[in-house]
Amino acid sequence: MNESTITPEIVAQHGLTQDEYQKIVDLMGRQPNITELGVFSVMWSEHCSYKSSRVHLKRLPTSGPRVIVPPGENAGVVDIGDDWCVAFKVESHNHPSFIEPFQGAATGVGGILRDVFTMGARPIAAMNSLRFGPLGDPKNGARNRSIIKGCVEGIGHYGNCFGVPTVGGEVVFDESYSLNPLVNAFALGILRKDQIFFGKADGIGNPVMYAGAKTGRDGIHGATMASAEFDEEALEKRPTVQVGDPFLEKLLLEACLEAMRSGAIKGIQDMGAAGLTSSSVEMAARAGTGLELDLTLVPQRETGMTAYEMLLSESQERMLIVAREGREKEVVEIFNKWDLDAVVIGKVVEGDRLKIFHHGELEADLPVMALTDEAPKYQRPMSPPSRVESPKITREPRITDAREALVQLLRSGNICSKHWVYEQYDSMVRTNTAILPGADAAVIRVKETRRAIAMCLDGNGKFTAIDPRMGAKLAVAEAARNVVCVGAKPIAVTNCLNFASPERPEVMWSFSEVIDGMTEACKAFETPVVSGNVSFYNETDGAGILPTPTIGMVGIIDDTRKLVTRGFKSEGDIIAVLGITRDDLAASEYAQTILGRTTDELISIGIAPQIDLDLEIRVQNTLLALTAESLVASAHDCSDGGLAVAIAESCFSSLDRKAVGAAIELHDSGLSAEALLFGETPSRIVISFSPDKLDAVKAVIGECPFQVIGKVGGHSLSFAANDSSFATPISRLEAIWAGALAAQLEN
Repeated sequence: MNESTITPEIVAQHGLTQDEYQKIVDLMGRQPNITELGVFSVMWSEHCSYKSSRVHLKRLPTSGPRVIVPPGENAGVVDIGDDWCVAFKVESHNHPSFIEPFQGAATGVGGILRDVFTMGARPIAAMNSLRFGPLGDPKNGARNRSIIKGCVEGIGHYGNCFGVPTVGGEVVFDESYSLNPLVNAFALGILRKDQIFFGKADGIGNPVMYAGAKTGRDGIHGATMASAEFDEEALEKRPTVQVGDPFLEKLLLEACLEAMRSGAIKGIQDMGAAGLTSSSVEMAARAGTGLELDLTLVPQRETGMTAYEMLLSESQERMLIVAREGREKEVVEIFNKWDLDAVVIGKVVEGDRLKIFHHGELEADLPVMALTDEAPKYQRPMSPPSRVESPKITREPRITDAREALVQLLRSGNICSKHWVYEQYDSMVRTNTAILPGADAAVIRVKETRRAIAMCLDGNGKFTAIDPRMGAKLAVAEAARNVVCVGAKPIAVTNCLNFASPERPEVMWSFSEVIDGMTEACKAFETPVVSGNVSFYNETDGAGILPTPTIGMVGIIDDTRKLVTRGFKSEGDIIAVLGITRDDLAASEYAQTILGRTTDELISIGIAPQIDLDLEIRVQNTLLALTAESLVASAHDCSDGGLAVAIAESCFSSLDRKAVGAAIELHDSGLSAEALLFGETPSRIVISFSPDKLDAVKAVIGECPFQVIGKVGGHSLSFAANDSSFATPISRLEAIWAGALAAQLEN
């Protein structure tokens, strides 16, 4: 084994501290060579080891009657009944998407799809949560427009070519995401309960096989890059961004599923972040075994690659397989049938060491548990941000007319239609999509049954920045509410926790508060967390993102005939709202778009909406009871932009019919007209139903807060809010809402 001198500069280049390096020396009983140092650097990176978050993540609820596979595997798995399960997960690809938007976002999709089908599941749906800087920003607008165009194109390219429907998600704009875009990719697959596979290197003597694309030099140190903040040299890190091939991944999917069905495979693991290193180490660690690998046998697409390069390469579309001894030829034949490489590169051995050979030389001899369980666990300093007492901001509205305020809100980036984004995605491939993108939640049918799966992604960095614990509860509640609005019962959660540097005490404090808020809400909704991802160091030149927990909620619909959509259906239908309206304008889209307050000002004011989880659950259960009795024609979550926006969206989002008007009356002497129209009080759902069902609706509602506020009909949307009233042609509102994003991108 080649010895080498490891200098402090080399240690720093590998993203390790001197204390961490000394711990490596102590664990090994000697100095590592450069290859071993590279392995430690990626396995101990924030991206792979979760060294700053593990002590907090263990507080999350992860078990429940439906949970089959909790966090720790490639994806979580939950039981949906009749021996069917779904595997799902959301992960970040933020740093690569800043450096190279197209490939960064595309390979984010590829990686999350592999996480799902590694479990033995066939992917049936993908979603994404995207956050960018403002498109009209005078300084960074051009760059922000370039990033969103590249990311959306990359997501569409990979998902469309692979053949998975991209069915939902969210797009949010805020100054904190300028030069710090967030690309969180979600995938869900379906499988039988007796066909789940695990990433374990079980069985002494079993062959270890490499399958899929050949290894190149792309993506080396990608995991380390994703564990550091960026500076002005960030774009020079393009070589650390992987390049994906969705057509090859489709072949890999079919080959893997066929090999799994053959019974010749014992364990399988995606080569994702840190490539061959993390896949081999994690498989050995889960099984408590050792591995011997010969890198000379690894299929390579470049010449002269070193052991260091092959171990740290993040070339895409690759799998590490532990086959059953004596059946490796069967595996090779299956992969060759799909025009893919599959070769034996090692074996499972007794003990707990990973031994790497190359051209007959022992290049690395590492204790497996030192790379995993012995990785640093930091209880980093935490303290709430020091907020200067802000003078009360009394700014005159840019617009005093409520009609024009609604127009401007519908035109704003966070509320306008995201049709420009999702029209680039194939949402109908495989013909299981029951509700198209743009709804409160996506719905995918389970073929040959009446069952369907609902899913959505939600988060609000602004609320979380003001009050992290409350912001996390609001995010979980909204995700559950959106799933309920299509008629589904929420059952489980995945999450992607996006934060700035964990070395800043205020960031770690907000992270810890978010964990506690999520824990409280997930317990209340009985939706355990079964998978997830933490993404730290989302900052450039010292400017960090808002703390942004993205919640992926999955729910079950037992009968697709009970599906609900948000668009008003019939003239004369009654419009009502479930829940209570309070004065929640302080941190609203109205405060930003109409009052002109910046996010920093809203944070300094420090007033976020407050949620009563008992009331939220009552509202959601009431809607589920109404949908079970087929009493409602439509349901729509009231969130960004308040009741006025929710009702406008219900007027022109019926998808299969023309926009329809509505007449609304809102009266509350204790609230201003603006608060009634545009306040963002949580736990509210706008519903519509036939007048002849009013008595039946009231009987089901019981003690749940409920108020009839208007009727469907006509060609205008009219509001009477206390002493303020206005009417606007619905066709005008729809045109503004539908075309705003494309218009902003053309500037």
